[in-house]
Amino acid sequence: MANKLATPVYGNYHGYYNKRPSTQDPRLELLPAALFRGQRVLDVGCNEGWVTCEIAQTLDAKRVVGVDIDDTLVRAAWKHRRSVWSQQGPGADSLETPSSDDTTHGGRKRRRLSQSEDEAGFTIASQGAPDYFPASCEHMFGALPIPAAAPHEKAADVFPHNVAFRAADWVNSGIPDDAEGYDVVIAFSISKWIHLNCGDEGLLEFFRRVHQVLSPGGVFVLEPQEWDTYGKARRMDPKLKENAKSLKLRPEDFERLLQDIGFGPAEHLGSAGEGGKLCI
Repeated sequence: MANKLATPVYGNYHGYYNKRPSTQDPRLELLPAALFRGQRVLDVGCNEGWVTCEIAQTLDAKRVVGVDIDDTLVRAAWKHRRSVWSQQGPGADSLETPSSDDTTHGGRKRRRLSQSEDEAGFTIASQGAPDYFPASCEHMFGALPIPAAAPHEKAADVFPHNVAFRAADWVNSGIPDDAEGYDVVIAFSISKWIHLNCGDEGLLEFFRRVHQVLSPGGVFVLEPQEWDTYGKARRMDPKLKENAKSLKLRPEDFERLLQDIGFGPAEHLGSAGEGGKLCI
């Protein structure tokens, strides 16, 4: 486990998602729409949890666990979860005309305003629109508290209760959530950092561990970084520079290695960012 480091030798950049869209990560848009629906998902190298929360909130996942080696980033991920909860707008079902003045959405009571109730004289965009907590309110008053899960059997499957974060060196130690297995494991832009820190054998161990925790028929979504990006990374730290000298494997070998471990043929989905070509 690592605290915030002056040099992000694990790819644990702080503020990483400030350079990316705050919603609808383009990498997720490349994936089949139903991939996460009702599934248990592991996000390895989750950073501040932006992708993790998006899968949990908008892609209908049953359970999403984000793990990162940097405990400072994991604390930021828990904070981001609360921020996303505070700012989420109404669902499609919430836009229907309610039968009473007060309705509950996702465990939180929300007041419906009609045009006649707008005493300030402003025009409400659509009659019955909920007054949810916009970003400006969070900046002024802080995030909303997350209520306890509703007492019914599917409560844990609803955002924000269906997402959690763990601080761990997952390649070497794993987490308790692994015992139940996962239907989908995603690894966005982390293969380079595992490779440089742990060597060829460490990268192979990572692939083996993913295979072990996936349920039968499960899917591994990998965004490998290209070899030419290793050069800049290894100059960040003497250890990485030394480790790089002994690397024999290359990103173009990964598909063969995965099949040797027991994965099926890869499906290439294209590129949507700095990491590399997404494949499952």
